[in-house]
Amino acid sequence: MTPIMVSTYKSPKKAELYLFIPKEKGLESLADELLVMFGEPEHIIDFDLSPNRKMPRCDAAQVYEALQTKGYFMQMPPTEVEKISDMPAPPPHLDNIF
Repeated sequence: MTPIMVSTYKSPKKAELYLFIPKEKGLESLADELLVMFGEPEHIIDFDLSPNRKMPRCDAAQVYEALQTKGYFMQMPPTEVEKISDMPAPPPHLDNIF
């Protein structure tokens, strides 16, 4: 599959809410209701997306498919459980040092 040049934006209304859109289409292609809910988009980065690309919190194949079918992909903020599971393990208990 051909890579898609993607523009990524973050929302000022909610932390860790991101919007991915094909760069060639731009924000003008999105519904006004979506932009009102999302807030004034803040551009983060442009990159080439292919279905097998590694992405931090979402599956690249799902993002690729959504861009092809809906024209955008919205990455929701992680849940509290996801945030906790991303935290490093606590250090080993040191009760034998004295």
